[in-house]
Amino acid sequence: MSGSDDPDNGGDGGTITVTKTKPRVKRPSLYRVLLLNDDYTPMEFVIHVVERFFHKSREDATRIMLHVHHHGVGECGVFTYEVAETKVTQVMDFARKHQHPLQCVMEKK
Repeated sequence: MSGSDDPDNGGDGGTITVTKTKPRVKRPSLYRVLLLNDDYTPMEFVIHVVERFFHKSREDATRIMLHVHHHGVGECGVFTYEVAETKVTQVMDFARKHQHPLQCVMEKK
């Protein structure tokens, strides 16, 4: 049987091209986790929160705390929705437990 008559080869003796389409995977939306300034939460507590929940170095945590202090808001990190939501809850619970009014929010990037 020659290649031109073989139905498995397309029947025309030519080359068969198989195209695979990759399914498009949508990247998850990202959220910024922000700390808001207040007049009551001690700076040292804010540094501790940033180190503990966002795994920042002392230097980075201090820089973030100062940004919150001077600008009213500071970004602690960017995460998927579930991670951001968990971090906000952890920070808020921790602040309440220690009787501080520190506010932590998330905003879509």
